[in-house]
Amino acid sequence: MRTKAQTGESVYEAALRGGVDMQSICGGKGLCKRCQIEIEPGKHAKFNIEVLDENLSKLSPTEKKAYHDGDMETHRRLACRAKIQGDLVVEIPSDAREHETSIKKKSTEINTALKPSVALYMVKLGVPTFDENPCDSDSLQEVLDKDFGIKAKPNHKVLVKIQNILKSHDRTAIVVVRDACEIIDIWPPSPFNLYGAAIDIGSTSVAIYVYDLTNGGLVYESAAMNPQIRYGEDLMSRVSYVMMNKGGEKKLTAEIHKQIKSMLSDAREFLNLGPNQILEIILVGNPIMHHLFIGADPTELGQAPFTLIVKDWLDISAHKLDLGLSDVARISFLPLIGGHVGADTAGAYLTQLEHMKDRSVLLVDIGTNAEIVLSHNGRVAACSSPTGPAFEGAEISAGVRASNGAIERVRIDPVTKDPKFKIIGHDKWLSDNTENIDTFNIIGICGSGIFEVMAELANAGLVDQGGLFIQSAAPHRFVQEGKGWKYALVRRDKNPIYIKQTDVRAVQLAKAALSAGVSLLAKALDCQQFDEVLLAGAFGTHLDSKYVADIGIIPNACAEIIRSIGNAAGMGAATALLNIDEKAKIIEAVKHIEKIETAMEPEFQQLFVDAMKFPTATTPSGSASTRRRRGRREK
Repeated sequence: MRTKAQTGESVYEAALRGGVDMQSICGGKGLCKRCQIEIEPGKHAKFNIEVLDENLSKLSPTEKKAYHDGDMETHRRLACRAKIQGDLVVEIPSDAREHETSIKKKSTEINTALKPSVALYMVKLGVPTFDENPCDSDSLQEVLDKDFGIKAKPNHKVLVKIQNILKSHDRTAIVVVRDACEIIDIWPPSPFNLYGAAIDIGSTSVAIYVYDLTNGGLVYESAAMNPQIRYGEDLMSRVSYVMMNKGGEKKLTAEIHKQIKSMLSDAREFLNLGPNQILEIILVGNPIMHHLFIGADPTELGQAPFTLIVKDWLDISAHKLDLGLSDVARISFLPLIGGHVGADTAGAYLTQLEHMKDRSVLLVDIGTNAEIVLSHNGRVAACSSPTGPAFEGAEISAGVRASNGAIERVRIDPVTKDPKFKIIGHDKWLSDNTENIDTFNIIGICGSGIFEVMAELANAGLVDQGGLFIQSAAPHRFVQEGKGWKYALVRRDKNPIYIKQTDVRAVQLAKAALSAGVSLLAKALDCQQFDEVLLAGAFGTHLDSKYVADIGIIPNACAEIIRSIGNAAGMGAATALLNIDEKAKIIEAVKHIEKIETAMEPEFQQLFVDAMKFPTATTPSGSASTRRRRGRREK
């Protein structure tokens, strides 16, 4: 950008007036040394100007000290100390910018302005005299108000620390302010940054994203298994554990607290952070994960009418939870939408809020309990469907989690009926004819592979619409099991992998539950067709839109309108962490979402039965429904 400046004006002042965001927690007073710039001397034909050495003021004492102390490289200047004496071309290094944050996680991308609830301010208090001798807390509040327009009061921790820090650092300090109204900590004037974390507590895994709240950068991320899984694969089994074991909820709460504490500790160690630097944590999770995290009994969510203990945005002081954080850190949970539609869905909805406005858009997070949001004609409705763990590999005879050696892609030749497949950790397609196939560590089939093999079986004419195997279509691939059959996906001497009739049925039940939930929402909002279908969550990221359409989990949705948006729940938490305006937006938006309880809807059962069919499969009479399906799409 280009702007005009007055002679003698600092580069910092000109930049702010011109709309350039630049780091400075001291407000341009030369205390924080964060507004570093680089000057480009010489002739610049692009701007038709020449930059001379005398066009910028000489080094200030503050800059010389910054060079001496190693706080700044010698080719840089401080924008707040460097005065403009002529034409300049200024480069703002990336580490000095308050730029918009771009967060990428797989297919997810979120852009939000940086406006966190916690901020740092560098202050310098006057030296007390007999004539002017206010107490230090009053002086601190006065300086914050005068220099930054912040009316904030110090807490007890600040009152205890303030005099020692001021005395040791020439009456200069970094002040940590939350919500522009409370001084929660006070630090020495050292190059410390402020951090926050967004945490997505899934039923299977926990993901953490740590951000530098002084510049918005994602500086650390990791994921781990949710240790609660040992008490139950899916949510209802964990609720059952709590029901049948006295104090069970305390065990589950302790497990998730221990896991998150460990992940935060790893983050601090990796980033070399002090114990007081991670001060804001925002979490998302489904209602049961939410209740177990806060230490509440989730058993009411296991039975109608699925009553929540609390659904609004929730703040908890860190000193009440053993997470290894500063006692002034704050733990927050996004609002819940309903009994089985949680803060994870609210987070995903936040990332797509503007995109879904005034359009017919379906947002689906496929997991053990699918959570669904539909916007149409200015209304938004949500529901959940009990899909169970089949899509994640559980209840499937050869099902495994997505790890090295798991089959993630499947293709079945429509003529020969023979399959080929890809496994995680290996790039090439494999088949029975692959040399030394027994040497590959093929451990089973994961969620995306389950999706694809079911659709491929249907497309290749190996199952009918009702989900029954058609053994006569490929006698060489089927093996008899009892009175039924199983399809040989991987034929090898040791540990062959089969798709069984019970596997097909488990997927039918899961897909029918999801499809019925979508149909209920569409009917409630009188939505005849979708402009777009968004798949959220780690599982949805790995699904091919063609197979999502073919398997029939989204009624009347073709592949062209289906796309994945990655871990939108975690990114929603990050969005609220980085920008308090986004936090306010989701708090308000959730109030206007209509909640539909699928279990209480009389039509759900019939919709469920109707959705059991594989729409691309051969009908029992032998005619292919694929042609009719394609005809509907072309119309």
